[in-house]
Amino acid sequence: MTNFDVVVVGAGPAGMAAAAAAAKHGAGVCVIDDNAKPGGQIWRGSDGHRDRRFAAYQTALEVARVNLRRESRVVAHPASNVLRIETLTGFEDIGYRRLILATGARERFLPFPGWTLQGVMGVGGLQAMVTAGLPIEGKRVVLSGSGPLLLAVAAALAKKGAQILGIFEQASAARVMTFGVQLLRFPGKLREGAVYRAVTRQAPYRTGAWVVEARGDHSLQSVTVSVNGALRAIECDYLGCGFHLVPNLELPRLLQCQIRSEYVEVSDTQETSVPGIFCAGEPTGIGGLEKALCEGEIAGLECSGRSGAHLFKRRDRRLRFARQLDLAFALRPELKELVAPDTFVCRCEDVRRRALDSMLSWREAKLHTRCGMGPCQGRICGPATEFLFGWNSEHVRPPVYPARVSTIACAVEVSKGEV
Repeated sequence: MTNFDVVVVGAGPAGMAAAAAAAKHGAGVCVIDDNAKPGGQIWRGSDGHRDRRFAAYQTALEVARVNLRRESRVVAHPASNVLRIETLTGFEDIGYRRLILATGARERFLPFPGWTLQGVMGVGGLQAMVTAGLPIEGKRVVLSGSGPLLLAVAAALAKKGAQILGIFEQASAARVMTFGVQLLRFPGKLREGAVYRAVTRQAPYRTGAWVVEARGDHSLQSVTVSVNGALRAIECDYLGCGFHLVPNLELPRLLQCQIRSEYVEVSDTQETSVPGIFCAGEPTGIGGLEKALCEGEIAGLECSGRSGAHLFKRRDRRLRFARQLDLAFALRPELKELVAPDTFVCRCEDVRRRALDSMLSWREAKLHTRCGMGPCQGRICGPATEFLFGWNSEHVRPPVYPARVSTIACAVEVSKGEV
């Protein structure tokens, strides 16, 4: 086992900012991330030519010789102040004095007829696949769901030559307009949104609208969209569908951090209810890049013995934006009616809605139907069943991700000293 002053889980913007701040002030820092490169979802595929902030943080981590454990996942917490990580070839125990959780967020999916067809994917997932090389030029694309990600991805795909046939936002026009007025206090966000809309100006943007069904023999051929109650069919090649974001809380819950209103509860210094464990970025509130960077820097400073108080006011302003975001894009109850009796809710274990109707809790559903027990470990169907049935899936046991038996069975490694 190798020990560090500070261990950061997650190499997205919050994690990179935290690691850079801690390392700058002399702490021995290790960053653990399951991707091959740092940057997280926001800076996926970025380089110094396209995003100067990403390049600056990447350089700072290299100069400070921060230890980056790439393609590694935290799967367990086998002892106090110890994390067990699994790599492509084995496992390792990492010890820490201070821990910063920057685990980010993922898309929220809601089941509807046809959502498992080839060509139907998450909004962010579609963008990631295009970034990785999926041909999109000339393809007909529909985007549906909720949140600013719809517009951002539409702009990115349009720049790649995609034909955006429509952007369908489930929030009402009144909520979206109110949110737009509130953005006057955040001119940077307002400019960002205006740029996205300018790029996608030829695509209709509809509020109070969502896809109710996807059709196709084996792959997507068309979707049916409800726009303020009126149904219309649209032929398309791809559907990107996602209902805002949900924070990745599996590790904070495993470490018994206090969760309140679906987010990790933290103090002004970003410390959780567990002494020595800090949290930054989307797990404390879905608020975007600036909030993540600010919170990450505060956490990194505090973990290295410095004060981040000079950043509190800026952070609190970003938190207000996060709360407004949640209110504006809260899911409407009509979306619960999308799921037909034979619609798959848990696609890992092929569990249909009708099999869940008689269940009273998440635990009962797992025991009787295996809902949430597949490879994703409830990351997809968990938030969906919480919305559909009000089930609580807070209990987390190791492994946090599916892991090798050898990884879980071994005793804690002997310490190799400190870095």
